[in-house]
Amino acid sequence: MMKKHDEREWDRRGFLKCMAWVGTGAVWTMTSGVLKGMSLEQAARSAMMRHGMEAGGLRFVQISDSHIGFNKAANADVTATLRDAVAKIKSASEQPSFVLHTGDLTHLSKPEEFDTLQQVLTDLSLPVFYVPGEHDVLNDDGKSYLARFGKNTKGAGWYSFDQGGVHFVGLVNVLNLKAGGLGTLGDEQLEWLERDVKGLSSSTPIVVFAHIPLWSVYPEWGWGTDDSARALSCLKRFGSVSVLNGHIHQVMQKVEGHVTFHTAMSTAFPQPAPGSAPSPGPMKVEADRLKKVLGLARMSFHDVNHPIAITDVPLENEMNTAAGAAQQVVVDNFSFAPATTAVAVGTTITWTNRDDVPHNVVSTEKKFASPVLDTDEQFSHSFDAAGTYKYYCSIHPKMTGQVVVE
Repeated sequence: MMKKHDEREWDRRGFLKCMAWVGTGAVWTMTSGVLKGMSLEQAARSAMMRHGMEAGGLRFVQISDSHIGFNKAANADVTATLRDAVAKIKSASEQPSFVLHTGDLTHLSKPEEFDTLQQVLTDLSLPVFYVPGEHDVLNDDGKSYLARFGKNTKGAGWYSFDQGGVHFVGLVNVLNLKAGGLGTLGDEQLEWLERDVKGLSSSTPIVVFAHIPLWSVYPEWGWGTDDSARALSCLKRFGSVSVLNGHIHQVMQKVEGHVTFHTAMSTAFPQPAPGSAPSPGPMKVEADRLKKVLGLARMSFHDVNHPIAITDVPLENEMNTAAGAAQQVVVDNFSFAPATTAVAVGTTITWTNRDDVPHNVVSTEKKFASPVLDTDEQFSHSFDAAGTYKYYCSIHPKMTGQVVVE
């Protein structure tokens, strides 16, 4: 077990746990092999949302786990929350190039559920690239899914494409699930993957997307892929590899060398954190809190050698808009939570260090700087002008955050 002060391993399983349980999507960009992201809500309101965010950048959106057809207590109208995701995408000042859906489009693989999913996403007027979840292949080994979404793919629906200098690979790991529920890719698909990337330059940025995580999030619940090591071995020579998954309905991430793993939030319902309940599955929250846990996600790389930074923004904004109101940011596990705080002009933010090592809070533009904060010490700053204020810990510079003042 790693100690808490080890900046590379932030919990007992060796990955950073962060964010709320469920959300509606993330806008991604790829520039010079560096993957960045922001919540759809922020994209809609931010002046940063130019084409690709940076010159030559590629912007795309990831959504996951729509579970169309689910109508239980955790969310009685999953179609409405998927429409919310679509609305966030459409409200961006400039549209992304395409959308990735990382599986569990439907809940029971019924034709009418696929129909509804297609109808809702047609409103985007954007290309959508899919991979199936286990809920999409329940009745016929995925034949219905393939007929609708798998044209021109290989085998059970795997494929690749290139966009903006980036090589995208969609993998299928939800067929022939083993006892315990671990995903599996299989020899045929793995051999195809080896051939697919063989001719690529090692400087080519790679984005892999599949439903079940390609890393061991929580094997006890089947949250991992049994033969993922062989897939990752095909990619180890590349300088920038990003692996995007769904399935677990919450954001978690891990960085190993040049590979960043990220699991996406759902548009349908939350699931419990690993090991926090007897089993995974839809988790009911209070009706007035549902849209507070249907969050959005912001992902950003500062460079390919640093772990991805992830921010959760609830679908229903919880920021206190009263002038002079106070907001809290907790410093823990070598991260700022929330990493992005949206507030009104006149708000005072207080940072509290809950870590067992010292940190500080330093504005990247030298607008403010805290003293060194030991455990439980605090620093406060009032924001009196609109803008985006980025900050970091100068002792541990990979720790970053920002305050958006509206």
